[in-house]
Amino acid sequence: LTMMVWVTWMFTTFAAGLFAILVFQRMTYPLFWEDLIYYLNLRKVGKALKSRMQRGVITYLDSFLYQAKKMPDKAFIVFEGQTLTYQDVDKRSNQFAKVFRTKGGLKKGDIVALLMSNEPDFICVWFGLSKLGCEVAFLNFNIKSKSLLYCFESCGAKSLVVGADLVSSLGEVLPSLKENAIEVWVTDIGCPHEGVNTLLDKVEQASDMALPDCPRADLMSNFLFIFTSGTTGLPKAARVGHLKAVMCMAFLRLCGARSDDNIYITLPLYHMTASLLGIGGCIQLGATCILKKKFSASQFWKDCVKHNVTVFQYVGELCRYLVNQPERAHKVRVAAGSGLRADVWREFARRFGKINVREAYGLTEASIGFVNYTNEIGPIGRAGYFNKLNMPFEFLSCDPQTYEPIRTDSGRCVKANKGETGLLVAPVSVMNPFLGYAGNTLQSEKKLLRDVFKEGDVYFNTGDLMLQDHRDFVYFRDRIGDTFRWKGENVATTEVSEILGSLEFLQEVNVYGVTVPGYEGRAGMAAIVLKMDQKLDGKKLYNHLVQSLPAYSWPWFLRIQTSIDVTETFKQQKRKLVQEGFSPEAVQESLYFLDLSQRDYVPLTQSLHDDIVSGKIRL
Repeated sequence: LTMMVWVTWMFTTFAAGLFAILVFQRMTYPLFWEDLIYYLNLRKVGKALKSRMQRGVITYLDSFLYQAKKMPDKAFIVFEGQTLTYQDVDKRSNQFAKVFRTKGGLKKGDIVALLMSNEPDFICVWFGLSKLGCEVAFLNFNIKSKSLLYCFESCGAKSLVVGADLVSSLGEVLPSLKENAIEVWVTDIGCPHEGVNTLLDKVEQASDMALPDCPRADLMSNFLFIFTSGTTGLPKAARVGHLKAVMCMAFLRLCGARSDDNIYITLPLYHMTASLLGIGGCIQLGATCILKKKFSASQFWKDCVKHNVTVFQYVGELCRYLVNQPERAHKVRVAAGSGLRADVWREFARRFGKINVREAYGLTEASIGFVNYTNEIGPIGRAGYFNKLNMPFEFLSCDPQTYEPIRTDSGRCVKANKGETGLLVAPVSVMNPFLGYAGNTLQSEKKLLRDVFKEGDVYFNTGDLMLQDHRDFVYFRDRIGDTFRWKGENVATTEVSEILGSLEFLQEVNVYGVTVPGYEGRAGMAAIVLKMDQKLDGKKLYNHLVQSLPAYSWPWFLRIQTSIDVTETFKQQKRKLVQEGFSPEAVQESLYFLDLSQRDYVPLTQSLHDDIVSGKIRL
């Protein structure tokens, strides 16, 4: 009896103690279990990756070849009525590789630029070049001639592969490409342009057997060049290493995707989001990719029903379009992406409650990233104890005017407090290398912070302002520098200013982004100074934009000034302009709005402003 009382007392005490601990944990660390489970999932993914590497499956390409051998008949790419299995893509990429080797003389270390729309041959060409050991540079097909030539100069590409649907856009730059001895290939059987090599006629004749002597890649070496907009005003060629590419492949698995999923990708493959996270995620899982040439809001849910889509990728703007579309009886359960604004997220959750949204944050240049694996709307991820065990990072206090990190008298940086906006930085290490920008040593060095917390340490400066709240959620606040995001693309203000400044009636131009209610990112706006005795020619400005810049870079609003405000070091002032926005009440100077129906800039009246803010007029 005494023993039974003692056991009962022990059990009761243990249960009460456990209950007290759980109550304490719930009060002080409510997301402990979610953080722990995600951390363990990361460890599990890392362990599986290490196991594969021990078996020789090391790189992104190795992972694809592994799946092609393991499940050759599994559907890999579904595109416009075509279905290519893992084996089909493997064999077709072999054919491309052999043509590039025998006809183009391409070999390991050569840099080849790829200018293609979303289509299966984008992947086949990419993998074929990778099998030869070439480094591939993904080009944004929206860029114009000057930027295109700069891309070649910066990354050092000596060959270009262009899609059949895009070859007409090369007309004005072909002479310059020829002058620079750049060999051009088109994925077609014929081409009207002289000196352009055709691919498909040769590919059909090539053997699809595996190359017997594929060069092995060093995990720490460069794999791709992906271009990002920067403060230089022209695209920067970010080096993406093999290690970074392999780490990206785990993204969809961490978001809850499985091998039996059909994953819908409508984002352009020249972006890291689609190529490394999306296609790479499908490969890592052995899943099927439903590939779309370009996003269509009206077709989106129809495609999801038709192809039994269970997972899709997004950028923030995409979800806003979907909220306004009639929902169909789809099977989508996961939406993974970035840039989803909190108000759109709430509306998306209200409309499509069964879909788990996995908002994330990542960079092309470095491996630092976040995933919001909770049901909290708004944050990009978590910054608790377990999160930092996997990938160290810090938020630094910075000067509100210059955005430079604040340093103590001893020269060390200061960590931002919870609830304060801070600059996100991450230590450069073997697992988080920064390979820099090709052909741009100055911009590469600018991304590094030295002697941050101790002498000799080096941190990567993301240039992004974040806020960690008291519950350890992380919120994206803003991007430092002369770039802003619009329609899912980064807009480099220096490039736009340079293009506008070439017009004969403009003396000075200052481009910046302004927030517009109901839209992600910022719409372009330009403060301009007219030359003496000149008037604004809105129609000519519109035609100049059409010829020179992609549509997402166009300024929607103009502000005519008598002079441009500059700092003591003659840098253009943007802060006040951004704050005043495009409101006729706040701005006493003349304002204009881009009316696409008239192909002209028209005076921005108060009533027109109100219609834009209310959503009656859409951008």
